Amino acid sequence: MPSYAGPAPARPADIAGTLRLLGYLALGVALIVLDHRGGWLKQIRGQAELVTQPLWWIAGLPGRIGNSVHDDAATRTRLSEDNRLLRNALLISGARLARLQSAADENERLRGLLGAVERGQLDVQLAPILNIDLDPTRQRLVLGAGSSAGVRMGQVVIDAGGVLGQIIEVKPLTSTVLLLTDPDHAIPASVARNGVRLVVYGRGGRLELANIPLSSDVKVGDSVVTSGLGGRFPAGFPIGTIAALRPDDSRAFLIGELSPAAQLDRGREVLLLRVDRAAPAPANAAAPASAEPKPVPPAPSGAPR
Repeated sequence: MPSYAGPAPARPADIAGTLRLLGYLALGVALIVLDHRGGWLKQIRGQAELVTQPLWWIAGLPGRIGNSVHDDAATRTRLSEDNRLLRNALLISGARLARLQSAADENERLRGLLGAVERGQLDVQLAPILNIDLDPTRQRLVLGAGSSAGVRMGQVVIDAGGVLGQIIEVKPLTSTVLLLTDPDHAIPASVARNGVRLVVYGRGGRLELANIPLSSDVKVGDSVVTSGLGGRFPAGFPIGTIAALRPDDSRAFLIGELSPAAQLDRGREVLLLRVDRAAPAPANAAAPASAEPKPVPPAPSGAPR
């Protein structure tokens, strides 16, 4: 057996490590004591935090950017949804406003019809417009009232402005109006200012005065009304206003362009006149609808017939 040689001798490296450890421990104890008494390490830590603060800010930048992008996306989505709801609400409000405006315009037209009836003390009936045909060669209206509602052939049709035309066809539930502007229509008229007798012709969408003598006292701006001649249209109802005068091809007569008094291209209702054709109507009243003429009383016996 080998003889006991005792503990191994310490190596220089172990001794140096032990000495360094003891030195570190002594330094740590000294720093703890000094910091506890003077607090100068606290100041060093504060300065170190100021130095490392930009590093912490840079380290947290990706997280903050991600949160900002998420918040912006959520805000954009919310704003987009709010804009969609607001656009829908705006469209609905616009539709309601347009409907209310249409109702207001229709009420205004109806008040105009009522005013014309009250001013002229006319016996009329209201008839709705079902269809309209404004072809240049065919100017007609189809009304939602027929023989079952008392509509008769030849009745005069008016609106709040003046004469529209006359009934040319009657069915049980509907009737057809020949407008003044139809090429087949002509109406005896006179100038309201001086009573000059004229004839108004339809020219497919417009009205025209033909064969006006050069010596006639007719001017642009004169109002033209029904003359009552022919017994179809009562006298004194507005037809239109002379907008222009020009000589015809022969240079012997004038031709007048007439602006219609009635609203031929708008409105939903018209009036059918039921008053006596023989009774004159005021010039500022709307066009009346014709009624049957009163019977002529028999002549006394012995009187010439």
